[in-house]
Amino acid sequence: PPGIETKHGNSKDYVLKLLANFYCQKQAGRIWNQYMTDKLHDIGFQQSQIDECVFYCDDVIFIIYVDDGLFFGDHDNTLMLIMKQLKSTGLNIEDQGHQADYVGVNINRNHDGTYIFTQHALIDAIIDDVDIDNSYTKQVPAKVSLQLYAFCDLPKFDGNFNYCSAMGKLNYLGQTTRPDILYAVHQAAKYSTDPRLEHGEAIVYIVKYLKATHHIDLRFKPDASKGFQCYCNANFAGNHNKEFAATDLSTAKSRSGWIVFYAACPIIWTSKLQSQVALSMTEAEYIAMSMVLREVITLMELIKEMRERKFNIVNTKPYMYCKVFEDNSGALELARLPKLHPCTKHINVCYHHIREHV
Repeated sequence: PPGIETKHGNSKDYVLKLLANFYCQKQAGRIWNQYMTDKLHDIGFQQSQIDECVFYCDDVIFIIYVDDGLFFGDHDNTLMLIMKQLKSTGLNIEDQGHQADYVGVNINRNHDGTYIFTQHALIDAIIDDVDIDNSYTKQVPAKVSLQLYAFCDLPKFDGNFNYCSAMGKLNYLGQTTRPDILYAVHQAAKYSTDPRLEHGEAIVYIVKYLKATHHIDLRFKPDASKGFQCYCNANFAGNHNKEFAATDLSTAKSRSGWIVFYAACPIIWTSKLQSQVALSMTEAEYIAMSMVLREVITLMELIKEMRERKFNIVNTKPYMYCKVFEDNSGALELARLPKLHPCTKHINVCYHHIREHV
């Protein structure tokens, strides 16, 4: 590295070997996970075979997100003992008691058994960053009549806020507690590397909507009689525009959207462009089904693993299953029957895995 001298000759002829990893290295996340896993193994935890961030020890489940963790157990004394054991391994741990705030999400439980998730502090920070204190609010997160494109002929964004920083905060908010803004956020996020004036106005529009709906929260009321339910849909080339097709190739791609429920509670929601161009509505819907089931099947395997370890997890009888709600008959027929048709034979094999689970 610049500024490092060696006694053996020209420093350009040598490299330094790191004896320990440090923050911001490409391997930092993996090294930290291995280090934490070793410490947990030392006190009797076993790592999940499905998710590397889930650990089990007797009747306790531990999940970790980077360096924030949550313990789930029936007895406070057991959890306190585990905390003491972890501290004895040399880890610097802060015990924050029962969950009230986790990775920026405020968690409250009502007497009727419902859980309320909010991120008011993050919304306030976004409003301050974009500086719309004296602006009118909006009742929807995006203009219904406006589709975002690259707009290469428009002036570059030169607003009074950091586009990428605001985009990152909005994206995290949409993925955690505000699914109502996710489509609008993804539309603007596509152009983070070269934002134009219209893209900056789209962010301001979203923030004005957040200001008007600051009080909205995400509520969960678990229903033990319900298992997995999945709703998915696709918008076939809905953003296509001949005027911008030459400069914005993504306009030809279809959009997938889905939401997954477990025990009548939404746990995953997504709005994203498909990775390849679909040639028909049936293909677009079929790809959407394939993409969402990749997420659901993994979750079902995780629930099955927890049941095998005798955890009291909601599990619909006689077996764990997932209802997928799809409104395209062609996609459903393609999933059920391995027909070879001239209009569908080109569909990549990677999307046919869902036939094994129908």
